[in-house]
Order: sequence, then C-alpha cells, then structure tokens
Amino acid sequence: MKNKVLTFGEIMLRLATPGYLRFGQATEFEASYGGGEANVAVSLANYGIPASFVTSLPKNDLGDAAIASLKSLDVDTSLITRGGDRIGVYYLEAGAVSRGSKVIYDRAGSSFAKLKKGSIDWDKAFEGVTWFHWTGITPAVSEGAADACLEACEVASKKGITVSTDLNFRNKLWKWGKTAGEVMEKLVAHCDVILGNEEDADMVFGIKPEGVDVKSGHVEGAAYESVGKQLMTKFPKAKKVIITLRGSVSASHNSWSGVLWDGKKLLEAPTYQITHIVDRVGGGDSFMGGLIYGLIAYPNDDQKALNFAVAASCLKHTIKGDFNRVTVDEVEKLMEGDASGRVSR
Repeated sequence: MKNKVLTFGEIMLRLATPGYLRFGQATEFEASYGGGEANVAVSLANYGIPASFVTSLPKNDLGDAAIASLKSLDVDTSLITRGGDRIGVYYLEAGAVSRGSKVIYDRAGSSFAKLKKGSIDWDKAFEGVTWFHWTGITPAVSEGAADACLEACEVASKKGITVSTDLNFRNKLWKWGKTAGEVMEKLVAHCDVILGNEEDADMVFGIKPEGVDVKSGHVEGAAYESVGKQLMTKFPKAKKVIITLRGSVSASHNSWSGVLWDGKKLLEAPTYQITHIVDRVGGGDSFMGGLIYGLIAYPNDDQKALNFAVAASCLKHTIKGDFNRVTVDEVEKLMEGDASGRVSR
C-alpha cells in the first residue's frame, strides 16, 4: 500500500497494579509503555502500513526504553524529539465485575507537555505522509501541546493530507485554562474523519443522542445518526463520523460495536459480547487503528472498514497492555464469524 500514516501525541510509562489489585494493595507495578496516538501507530504497523509517531521524550533511559518499545513493533521513531526532564506516567488499577478501573495521571511538566508551536518541523514530518492522526488527549495535556497540534493540523490541511481525530475527552487532563470545547473546535475543523465514543461528542461539544443510557448494557446504534449529522453540520470538512458503542454490563463484561455516518446513510457493525475483559485500556485506539487501516485497505467499502475496526478492537480487549498486538489475518478471521478461540496448531 502506498500510504504512510503519522500520529502525534504523548507516549507514557504505564504502571499497572498486578492482576486486579487495588492501588492500596499493590507492592509493585507492571511497567510498559503506551498512549493513544502511539497505540494507533502500533496497530497500523502490525497491519503492514508504514506508521510514524511524533512526540517528545527526555534523553534518558526511560525515553530510550519507550522508543525501543515502538521500534520493536516496526513504528518509525525517527521524528521523535528529545528534551525536557521527564516522561509522562499513568497508573492503572484494573476493575472487575462491579468495580470500575481507575487511572491516575502524572503528566505535568513532561517533555511532551513542554512542546510549543515551532517545536516540530511539520513540513519535514509530513514528507511522504498521506494520513495524519491526533486525539483530544494531546491538546488537553498543555496549552503548548494544543498549539503544536493546531499547527500540525493546519500544515496537514494545506498539504491535502487526510486528517483524523478521536475526540477522546479526558476530564482529568483539561486543567490548563481553556475548556475542551473552545480548543477542540479549531482543531476538529481540519478533520476529514471524526471518531468518538458514545459520550465524547456530548462532553466536548454538547452534542448528544436522545434517550441513550450507556449503563444499561445495550446501546442502540441508530440513535447516533443525529450525532453524526450534528457533527458534520458543525464541521463541514468532515466526510465520516464514527461512534464506538460500548454497553457496560459490568467492568468485566461489555457489549462492543460501532456506527459510521457518511453524510447520507448510517452503517452499523455487528455487536460483540466481550464477556471476559483482560484489558480495555487502548480499546478505542485499537478501533481507530483498525478503522484507518480499513479505510485505506477497502477504499470503496466503508462497511467492511467499520467491521474491521470493531473486530480489531474486540480482540484488543483480550490483550494485556496498551498495544493491540494482532494481525490482519486474526481480525479477518473474527470478522468471518470464527470467535471460537480454538488453539491454532
């Protein structure tokens, strides 16, 4: 495929309690690396699409280890800048049954948070790139990161590069002065593809479907046609709006699906019952990675692209860590209806 995708955001040190221990019980943490945009890049690299990741990391052993984790999964890290004193950190307590998961962020003053407009040569970064992806987490980290993201979106738009976003509202991060809505409006205006979960559009722009209760365990896809229409009205550049649909029966059992609005019709994907969640962190990122792959690999079949995204992210819920370590063959096998989980010999 003659495509290259570039993603921009913060990769963090992930410190998770072992098993299902609570923070107060843990005497050790399992260390790995991850972050929304890095997770998307890893998915795409797994699927054979050249993927580059742009971020800023400290020039120390932890920065080196984060880069090594990406390189080991064939992500291009040559555009990563080195500077500042610390890597962002997040702590994870995995939930179970009726107890939800918890995340604590420690990102203030990170190398990435200190980025600003002009920190990255976007003309150089976009050489050979056909698709640019960012998420709402990036501008939430700091005003400087928001300015750098807007600069990237403006350059990508001028170059005719497809721009996508995952709205990814994180209330715990929007602390630097401006609201998510006023910052995101300028950024999303440059986007061709907009992804959100069942609540993001409401939290960021006040756009919501009627009569939806995500805590009921079932989310009706058709209700989100109005969300797609409203987002396209607000952002005329957008060609596709996609909503992931997660019904929370419990922390261990979710239903999982998605819908795509193309401006004319609403496409709905099959619904998967994920009855034993190993790790849901990165689920939305794995959906986005699958969606970008699907829209590139099946350019005339949005339904297949959507189905690929949902199946890919369904599989991610069975994998520990942020990254979705699955192949195209494994995703397509699930798309074809084989959810048996039988041993492959």
